Amino acid sequence: MRVKVEGLSYRYPQGVLALQGIDLSIEAGESLAIIGENGAGKTTLAKHLNGLLKPTQGRVLVGDLDTRQLSTAQLARFVSYLFQNPDDQLFERTVWREVAFGPRNLGCTPQEVEARTQRALETVGLLAHAQDNPFDLHPSERKLLALAATLAMEAPIILLDEPTTGLDHRTLEMIGRVVERLKEWGRTVIVISHDMDFCMEHCARIVLMAQGRVLADGPSQEVFAHGELLARAGVDPPQLVRLSQALGLPGVPRQVDEFLDLLAISRQRSR
Repeated sequence: MRVKVEGLSYRYPQGVLALQGIDLSIEAGESLAIIGENGAGKTTLAKHLNGLLKPTQGRVLVGDLDTRQLSTAQLARFVSYLFQNPDDQLFERTVWREVAFGPRNLGCTPQEVEARTQRALETVGLLAHAQDNPFDLHPSERKLLALAATLAMEAPIILLDEPTTGLDHRTLEMIGRVVERLKEWGRTVIVISHDMDFCMEHCARIVLMAQGRVLADGPSQEVFAHGELLARAGVDPPQLVRLSQALGLPGVPRQVDEFLDLLAISRQRSR
């Protein structure tokens, strides 16, 4: 489903203007990261995509659906949201029941609920913990459980709010593999993150925000190449980009193998 944001502005009840005239179009199947420093408006924008917030001005369309006219529960069939803090999302007595809750409330048959729950838990590597209490899990595992509950909705659009915060290396790699699998399945993946390395590696497009506005929107390698614009938004480029620029390499690598290729090219040219 295509997402269309038109002239979106939002003012919190306390009077803070968090978004100012946002125009954005996200095609089905895109992998997109929304980045910026704290207070840039990233999460406020994301919460408009599933109806948690309603526009003060403008509108948000999910497919042909106007989010102003639908509840968050109605939009959950189309947009699934992973909260930054998994403890804000988890409430059931067992891991299995936690993941099964969403499909059951969508009206899926018992067979489909079971299939979705098992599929989601297998995807994040938690099937062996199916009968455990969620709050007996390690914090990183609770993050994976919240992700499994999000995946079990099988919505065409997946919103991940700070999916890598506080994770160990193993869990971070698991989150990356899940994002790549979602992309293979043709889902739209929208990541809100301060982890520029993760965004560069897994998201083809970057939306850079500052003070409730979009400063840049384009392919990740193009946006991360603009150091001055990133500095204006209070964002540091990914580590590989900084290292490549310091070495004067010809290009902007997304992954380590690309960096090594650029390094080899540079050495050949210098001979």
